[in-house]
Amino acid sequence: MTSNKVNITIITPFFFPEPISTGKFNTEMAIALKNRGHHVKVLCFHPFYPSWKITKSSEGIDGIEIIRGGRFLKFSNNATIRRVILELSFTFFLLRNLSKLRGNTDIVIPVFPPSLGFLVAKLFLKKRTKKVGMVHDLQEIYANQKKSLLSKIISKSIHYVEKGCYQSCDSLIFLSQEMKDTAQEIYKLPSSKLQVQYPFITINSESKTNDLENILPATRKHIVYSGALGEKQDPKGLYKIFNDSSKELSGVMFHIFSQGIHFDELESSNSNPNIFFHPLVPKKNIEELYAKSNIQVVPQLPGTSKGSLPSKLPNLLFSGTNVVCITDKGSEIEQLFEKNNFKTIITSWDSVKIKNIFEELLKNDNQNTNQIETSKKLFQIDSMIDKILN
Repeated sequence: MTSNKVNITIITPFFFPEPISTGKFNTEMAIALKNRGHHVKVLCFHPFYPSWKITKSSEGIDGIEIIRGGRFLKFSNNATIRRVILELSFTFFLLRNLSKLRGNTDIVIPVFPPSLGFLVAKLFLKKRTKKVGMVHDLQEIYANQKKSLLSKIISKSIHYVEKGCYQSCDSLIFLSQEMKDTAQEIYKLPSSKLQVQYPFITINSESKTNDLENILPATRKHIVYSGALGEKQDPKGLYKIFNDSSKELSGVMFHIFSQGIHFDELESSNSNPNIFFHPLVPKKNIEELYAKSNIQVVPQLPGTSKGSLPSKLPNLLFSGTNVVCITDKGSEIEQLFEKNNFKTIITSWDSVKIKNIFEELLKNDNQNTNQIETSKKLFQIDSMIDKILN
């Protein structure tokens, strides 16, 4: 592992001050690298996720150089077109900033997806620059869920782009073993440059605020979904579970904390008085949100567990709250939960079965101590930084 100060460039459209998902992950990673004494530069867009609307930002982080683009971008409501716009616009952004990318860069960290920008930009990198890819999602897995002719063409394109990116990296870090094994098989990658590191904990152990009492009153039980709400979370399936369960569970409030297109559609069509929609909570209130949630739900669209591992999962488990994760049978998350006795995994979207799980967990108000202690060992940011620098 390098002990000398090096110049690191992270390339990703998602970055501070985006509050959740990849943006939050990338921000914490950049800060950790800076705290190790390295010079960190980030080529990114102005914040736009999860609303997919650009919000101009001049906010900075001490000791990190942030170069932003995409100020005038407009995204489509269509998920496919939106992704195409992101891929192409970020590619042009990187090409406009080649001098900053080439510059004095010892390590470049492309965060995938998007991928097309790096596939082009890598042609201009200096040979001595070490390329460490960080893989959050395998987009081909999600593209293969759709069977139209257009989807098949898009899937083939994604395969070519992702394969080119992954093969050109000196090392690749996947956020799950399942993603790593899948990528190794479909892209014919040498095992010698593949590593696995689970996402890391980014919250404190205790809540320091009491700002959510009005929406999460102590007199009621609360079943919560919080975070990005896109296709891979199956928004309509999630709403159906909440809607069906609310008819059977008395004294329970169901909450969705998010924003974006799917969130707006569900909120506008909601007529259930027991289902509540809220914007994402500020960073300072995350611990409070988890502490006041009797159950946090983590849904995965059927057939997509190989594509990603939710980056918020370590925080949820570390908080000690009851987690109900809906995933594919045989998935890594299922194995992780069963091996470590985490609560609770289910491999079916059957509303009755999930309602029964909710009912059982609501009887238990005790914090899951085993879950907290095990999470501390499994989800460490220092392990990820070591893998980047090694």
